[in-house]
Amino acid sequence: MNKKKIISIFIVFIMLFTLTGCTKYAKDKDNKIMTNEQNGQRLVTNILCKPTDENMIKLYNKYNKISKKKVKLNELQKCTKMNVFNDYQDLWTNIFVKPLAWLIIQIGRVIKSYGLALILTTLLIRLIAYPFTKKAALQSENMKKAQPELEKLEKKYKNKTDQESMMKKSQEMLFIYKKYDINPMSSCLFAFFQIPLFFAFYEAISRIPLIFEENFIGFELGISPIKAVAQGQYYYLIFIVLIGAATYFSFKLNSGAAMSEEQAKQMKSMSNIMVIIMTITAFSISTGIAIYWITSNIFTIIQNLLVKRGTADAK
Repeated sequence: MNKKKIISIFIVFIMLFTLTGCTKYAKDKDNKIMTNEQNGQRLVTNILCKPTDENMIKLYNKYNKISKKKVKLNELQKCTKMNVFNDYQDLWTNIFVKPLAWLIIQIGRVIKSYGLALILTTLLIRLIAYPFTKKAALQSENMKKAQPELEKLEKKYKNKTDQESMMKKSQEMLFIYKKYDINPMSSCLFAFFQIPLFFAFYEAISRIPLIFEENFIGFELGISPIKAVAQGQYYYLIFIVLIGAATYFSFKLNSGAAMSEEQAKQMKSMSNIMVIIMTITAFSISTGIAIYWITSNIFTIIQNLLVKRGTADAK
């Protein structure tokens, strides 16, 4: 996919996230985001249902006293009785966030664990999208097979910039793509799918009190590792390690498409930067978000390993 198409895709996402809803945080008189001192959970003003934690309720009452934009807790539904279609908020919230939040809640009610519900919901959505993400992984493997012929093509038309040569090169390249069943658009399917899904999970977890008030196998879903470590709970650092490792191996397996040496260096550099960014970010995101990210990336790793094994057996 060329740069113009990639830019177009990101413009669409930027418009989607800026023109529609997103998580909004409460601020105090000093314009600082208000947080729960116990777990570091930031106070969200556009929550989708009623909180039950007494500390959070007190914090909301405190916010209502200093702000003109009140959070009307009494008018909110209980999280377990949340109706996806009860009121329209914005395009992003009603199409993506609320249905996802509702699904997590319903699964959590059945299995009696909202932490496990996050994992199962992530796996369920990834399984539904598997045909598309698998196709993207297959494209990477097919590009490897086509690489020798693509390199010959580049050498053949090296330093030829006239229009006729460029047309012939494009035709021959399309022939190679057809021969190896390559669709350049499919290579971007994974990113196209992963980005909005991450934001949808982030929104759902941040705006549903029932989720971030939950504990899962000894971990609070609403607390961030940096806050937990400050309280002496060093075992939360496991999420930093897991996020860094899962992100690294996920990018490594997804960067298998054949490319020039210079492109490979650029891709490796970008992947390393993303791993560093995600690892640093992991200190401040909630445990719930961390569980989603780790589960999703482990699924991606297993999926790509299966695809690689399948293509190897087919040779």
